[in-house]
Amino acid sequence: MTGHLEIERKYDADSDFDLPDLSALGTVGESETYHLVAEYFDTEDLRLAARGITLRRRSGGSDDGWHLKIPVGPDARREVHAPLDTSPPAIADPQPGDVPGAVDVSPVPGRLSTLAAAVARGAALRQVAVLETRRTIVHLMDTDGRMLAELADDLVCGTAPGQAPVSWREIEVELGAAESRPLLDTIGKRLRKAGARPSGSGSKLARLLSVEGRPDATATPHTAGEVAVAYLAAQVSALQSYDPRVRLAEPDAVHRMRVAVRRIRSVLKSYGRVLDRTVTDPLQPELRWLAEVLGTVRDLEVIRERFTARLAELPADVARNRDWLDATAAREEGAYRSLNAELTGHRYFDLLDALDRLIAAPPLTSRAGADATTEVPKIVRAAWRRLARSYEAIPGAEDPDLARHDTRKDAKRARYAAEAARPVLGAAARNVAAQAEAVQEALGGYQDGLIAQRHLATAAAATTDPGEIFTLGVLSGIEHCAARDSLAALPAVWSEASDPSHLTALNR
Repeated sequence: MTGHLEIERKYDADSDFDLPDLSALGTVGESETYHLVAEYFDTEDLRLAARGITLRRRSGGSDDGWHLKIPVGPDARREVHAPLDTSPPAIADPQPGDVPGAVDVSPVPGRLSTLAAAVARGAALRQVAVLETRRTIVHLMDTDGRMLAELADDLVCGTAPGQAPVSWREIEVELGAAESRPLLDTIGKRLRKAGARPSGSGSKLARLLSVEGRPDATATPHTAGEVAVAYLAAQVSALQSYDPRVRLAEPDAVHRMRVAVRRIRSVLKSYGRVLDRTVTDPLQPELRWLAEVLGTVRDLEVIRERFTARLAELPADVARNRDWLDATAAREEGAYRSLNAELTGHRYFDLLDALDRLIAAPPLTSRAGADATTEVPKIVRAAWRRLARSYEAIPGAEDPDLARHDTRKDAKRARYAAEAARPVLGAAARNVAAQAEAVQEALGGYQDGLIAQRHLATAAAATTDPGEIFTLGVLSGIEHCAARDSLAALPAVWSEASDPSHLTALNR
């Protein structure tokens, strides 16, 4: 199974449209024409298409096979391929007992269906449409023969159960190895000048089935409830968008998905005055469970990356003693397998369903309708006061390290409360979030050093090799100094962060 990042834009064109001259942008290659047949798969209620995801089995071109395309940002989609191992039947006339609008077949490669699991959530993936395309491809090359962009001129005919065939023409522009966004803009301008129009659909399937994606929540919120719901919606979307990237073990994907979960948990608490906590609190144990499942992988990932970087700075004769680090990497691989198993279970799917319901019908309180510029600063200040109390309690705590850990959690809570307020409070909220993050990072540097030292001590207790023990001791000394330095920097960080002017600016 292979994959790549696809960066492209689509344009609608009339039947008499002519591609503009692009020779000033590079060398235009000879055109090639293909006849493509693509069979698309989705759930009965088209859940994949609603999120801009396409799953197809295509033949006839240079990339025969199964293709799963997942949005990862503007104009970009992660495309994962699998070979043509199966041959699903073509769409047939409906028979008695058939599910309306789909043919019940299940030839989808297991890996691809797993990557779409967070959206399908156990629903069967069925063939829902067939698209036949006459594609004419032109490549734009640089002077070294590298492909700058591929232009595909497509004449499309689509069929789906219960509807008449639909035909149209569209132009796709996909960036090549250089991935130059300015080039994509330049080609787009020339296409529009020649008469093409930006496509209103993100995919051919969405156009055929008239499926609209989820609305883009870009409107400025006006009430406190709208602030909370908009932030939650963004984090739920982030959680689900990182799901397939976690399954692909992409760098930093577990971290980002875990942060989205933390943000959801935190804002459900800090914005409790506008969100009914009798409804939202039952979500907390499930969100905590998901954060812990992700955290098992993330903690091992951090340890492996941290010590790999430390060893790179040590003399070669010291750094070569790393069997203990290889064992950590093996544990990380095992944790990934356990994580993937959890992400295909009903508990995870039920949580995603509950989060979708929360966004669709938020449990707003009577205070949710208050003007955001009046109510939200109160919420941010309350989160900051909680942080201040935690910080001030550290010196007298029975376990100062535990108190620092709790203070770090409260710093995250204050940070996320301020982040949610940015659409209405602007730079003032951004500044408060930055101050809270500075406190969080200073405390995190100390805590990370402690965790690293414990890991090294465990590894040292498990080996009798003198070389490994020496290497582990050197690393432990480095981590001790790093933790000490982070702790020493904390008072200055707090002095700046706790300046009252940061909070006062929220009401201006």
